[in-house]
Formats: sequence, C-alpha cells, structure tokens
Amino acid sequence: MLDGLIVVSITLLFLLSGMPLVFAFGISGLICGLLLGGSGSITMLAHVIYHSVDSFELLTIPLFVFMGVVITVAPSGRDLYEAIHRFLYKVPGGIAISNIFACTIFAAMSGSSPATAAAIGTSGIPEMRKRGIPDFLACGTIVGGGTLGILIPPSITLIVYGVATEISIGQLFIGGIVPGIIISLAFCCWIMICMYYARRRGQRRAATDRETEALAKEHYSWSEKMQYLPKTIPFIILIALILYSIYFGVATPSEAAAIGALGGVVLTLVFYRAYITKKNAMEILRTTVNQTGMLMLIATTTLFFSNVMTEIGLTQQVANLAGSVQASKWATLVVINVILLVMGCFLPPFVIILLTAPLLLPLIKNLGFDPIWFGVMMTINMEIGCISPPFGLNLFVVKGIAPDVQMSVILKGTVAFVAILVLSIAAFSVFPELVLWLPNKMAAATMAK
Repeated sequence: MLDGLIVVSITLLFLLSGMPLVFAFGISGLICGLLLGGSGSITMLAHVIYHSVDSFELLTIPLFVFMGVVITVAPSGRDLYEAIHRFLYKVPGGIAISNIFACTIFAAMSGSSPATAAAIGTSGIPEMRKRGIPDFLACGTIVGGGTLGILIPPSITLIVYGVATEISIGQLFIGGIVPGIIISLAFCCWIMICMYYARRRGQRRAATDRETEALAKEHYSWSEKMQYLPKTIPFIILIALILYSIYFGVATPSEAAAIGALGGVVLTLVFYRAYITKKNAMEILRTTVNQTGMLMLIATTTLFFSNVMTEIGLTQQVANLAGSVQASKWATLVVINVILLVMGCFLPPFVIILLTAPLLLPLIKNLGFDPIWFGVMMTINMEIGCISPPFGLNLFVVKGIAPDVQMSVILKGTVAFVAILVLSIAAFSVFPELVLWLPNKMAAATMAK
C-alpha cells in the first residue's frame, strides 16, 4: 500500500507540473524505479525504449496517420457532408443528421476524433446555424459526431489497444463497426427529438429574411444529388478494402495500412489535385511526423512506466487486491469504467490504454469478459474523454470553428451526447453480442473457407 501511495504521489506531481506527458511518465517511472526497485530501472529504460518500438504492427500507426492527414488536407469532409445533405435536406433536422453521417464516414477515413470534428464542423456548423439549428445542438452535433473518429475503423486507438494486449487488430476493427453504427443512429434520434420539440415550442433560431427565402426554395434534382457521390464513394470503397484485406488474411495490418496510405494519396490526387501543392505536401509530411513522433515517444515512456510498476510488484498487488474484493463482475466493471472515465478527462486515450490495458486484461478475462469486447468498451469510454472538460479536444476544436458561441453553450449541447455514450456502454455490456456478433460471424466464415 505504501509503495502505491509513493508511486501515485510522484506521478501526480509530474503530471500536474505541466511538463509534456512523455517526460512526466518517463521521469516519474525512473524515480519510482530507483526508489523502489534499485538501479535496474536505468537499464530497463533503454531496453523498453528499444523494444517498445521494435514491432512491425506499429508501422500501421504512421501509415494510417499519413492517410488521414492526406484526406483531411483536401476538402473531402465538406464534399462528403454536402453529398449526404442533398439526400436528407427534407428530413426534420436533416442538416444536423447529415453531419452525423458525414462524421461517421469521415471517421473511417481519418481515424482521428479532432480531425473528424474539424473537417466536418468547418462546413457543418455554419450551415446548421444558418438553417436555424440551435447553437447548442449545432455545436453538440459536431462534438459528439467527432468522437466516432476513434471507434469507426481503422482506428488508431484500437490499433494501440491491439498492440498493448496482443489482440487481433482485424477483429478489433470489425468489432467497432456495429457499435459505431448504433451510436451514430442514437445521435440522429436525439437530433430528431430536439428538432421536434424545438418546432413545437417555436424555439428555432431565426434566420434573416434573405436566408429564409433561400432555404424555402432549396431543392436538389437527382443530378444535383449525385454530383458529389463520385468523389465520396471511392474513399468508402478504399476503407472497405482495407478492412477486408486485414480480416480475411489478404494482407497484414501494416500492409493494409500501406494500401490505405497509397490509396488515399491516389484518390486525393485524382479528385483534389489542386490542393496537393508543394507547400501542402511538406505540411502533410510534417504533420505525419509530428503526430507519429508524439505517439511513439509517449508510448515508449508509458510502457516503461508500466514495466517499472510490474518490476516493483505494484501491478501484481493491484491485481491481487482486485481479485480479493468480494464484488460481482458487473460491479467490478462499473468501477473500472468510472476509473477510465475520470482518467479520460485528463489524459489522451492512447496513454490510458497503454497504462491500463495490460493491467486490466487478466482481470477482464477472469471475470469472463471477451477482450475484443472490452477493447471496444474502452474505446467508447475514451470517446467520452474526448468531449469531457477540462481537456476534451473536440470542445476546443468546435470553439475554434464557432468562436462567437460561449463554451457553456457548447457544453450544454455536449451533455446529451455524453449520456448516449454512457448508455451505449451499459447497453453493450448487457448485450455484448452487439459487439461480438460480426467478428464471430466473420471468423466462422473465414474458418469455413
């Protein structure tokens, strides 16, 4: 118990100091190791730094990051949103629902929550506000929809979980599809409910006379509806090919990521050639290197910290303590989710996964839960962290898009989406088949071949 208090105190001291996470975990791990485990921690540091990145599967991260950055540079998000809106513009709240669907699809192309919120929200929020969607709902739609970026495959968060726990990345990807669709539909249902009551109470945001007249005449012919589909469908096909190649063994995750990166470049050059200038090309490479370097550096120090905790016996003590608690598996699961939710308010998703997944996986298996199911549950939990104060990235992305909207209004619109994500965790816990049905079905199909 004393060792645990020492570790928690030292770690919190460095985390709250404001220094970058890579140094906070590295220094606190080194100090804890020297105090409680001896000089072997110094040798372990070099060993972990080398072997933590000596993994072929980690190659998927820079390649998928590169694919997402390439696609995000071009106005693919805007075109995707416009393509969906032209089919749903007559549906009550259709403009907001279009943004949710656009976020769902763009999430599969970028794999990033903030990138999804930025790409769709840049066009979506002004259009929603112009068409009378209340500010809280317009901003909340993008904040909530952006969270799908780390659930809909290919997801960097699921890759990190797969690497940390040695679980099949392909099965994790497939496991995220049905929950992603269900959550997207739940978001759309909430939007329709909001618009129904807003209309009844006469609380729709008043547009100018000129805008009202233009919106009343809004109409799209079939040719206009089909205008943007040739630009969006090839990207959807690319994502489908990536998932197919990973799961059915046509390619390894790294090879599939390479296909995705190459396909993203080719499609962007075909449809958005004007946006791939020399300046943009250098920015794409710079952003990819920055994001990948950040992920890898934090991964190495976080894994070093976890190894130190194992070396000094703290991991085993925590596991024994958890095992000695006389509580049902559901009560234990609730406690785990609460801890993850609190951590998600302060730390990035991949840091939490690297710190906790190796520790929690044996406990989860002993409780009878499937590790693929738990990976998806952790990811949904991390989604809530992306939109929770004080450090929810999506909140600040949306604030940057709509600087005239008060943060309190953005938070008001976010509450319902947080509630939906919490309820989805409960629903998928009671009905785990919603997560596992597709991976099991596809596994059976693969074995039959």
